[in-house]
Amino acid sequence: MKKIKSNKVLILPITESEKMALQYRIFTTIDRLAIRRKRFYIAASVTALMTFMAFFGFYFFSAPSTSITDFAKASKELDVNSTDEVVLVLGEGKNLQVDDDTATINYSNTGEKVKLGSTTEINQETTNDDKVVYNTLLVPYGKRSTVTLSDGTIVWLNSGSKIIYPAAFNGKRRELYLEGEAIFDVAHNKNQPFVVISDSQEIEVLGTVFSVTDYADEGVINTVLKSGSVQISYQTSSSTTDNHVEKMKIIPGTKASYNKEKKSILSEKVDVDRYFLWREGVLIFKNNDLSYITKRIARYYNVDIDVEYEDKDKETFSGTLNLNEDIHTVLENIKASTNVNYKFSEDKIIINPSS
Repeated sequence: MKKIKSNKVLILPITESEKMALQYRIFTTIDRLAIRRKRFYIAASVTALMTFMAFFGFYFFSAPSTSITDFAKASKELDVNSTDEVVLVLGEGKNLQVDDDTATINYSNTGEKVKLGSTTEINQETTNDDKVVYNTLLVPYGKRSTVTLSDGTIVWLNSGSKIIYPAAFNGKRRELYLEGEAIFDVAHNKNQPFVVISDSQEIEVLGTVFSVTDYADEGVINTVLKSGSVQISYQTSSSTTDNHVEKMKIIPGTKASYNKEKKSILSEKVDVDRYFLWREGVLIFKNNDLSYITKRIARYYNVDIDVEYEDKDKETFSGTLNLNEDIHTVLENIKASTNVNYKFSEDKIIINPSS
């Protein structure tokens, strides 16, 4: 998949938001090699934090008056390509790598205790001088993860996804930032709405089950509601001065698709299982082109797939793939039911028409 390139850092002059972004660059550069180790571990970035505090005199991970969206913008460089394993970045600057096959993470109801898999448990501070402490979970290509948040909400993350959230939900809203794809089973709390935030929209719920797909390399955000009710707030203008926002409520069995380029949204009735079964390793596609299918396979198995096929965006396919099988079996199943072939070439897979 894509590789992260190193960045050079200019220190002066620097704004508050630039300080945050700089700290993340320092932090991720020092810890990137340590993140790749194949075991549970805790790597406190003492050198990075001490260096940063010596320069700037403030604590990045609980920066004053930092909203979750500002934090997300400042931490863009820490993405799913920076690790080969599921990694949890705590507010104190510690990395927790989850090598367990299920990659499960469970928070206590106070958020102070975090359990990784079935054996490892650590403690963390949930506030720093009454400021919010954010945790970041990175799920790279080829991996999946499940996290139970401090309020009891369960989140299933698909390959190539990232979430940012407070260690404990103490504000008026339970806010979580998402890049990628996730399914949410939200714990009901009528006094504290749960809000999923991305770069282009917000989804507000009280207690419900829904999925969100918002990958940076795709032009559409899909929100699918299985039960309960959600309200989507979305931008209707690309102008930096016109921040007009409209809202849409959807009912169970409905998919809302927001077009990032056109700033428009459409809703339709769908078979919701199609958007939830990836939790069980099942990919369902209906009237989708080959590019759509191979992109999801590539994420799931962490492989590069090139489609060398003139009609790749014209022909559509419907069917089911069992992604619990190895990729060779999956490709053979595609080959057997379509007019395409495949071959392995160095570090990628090439899809082309059958001869």
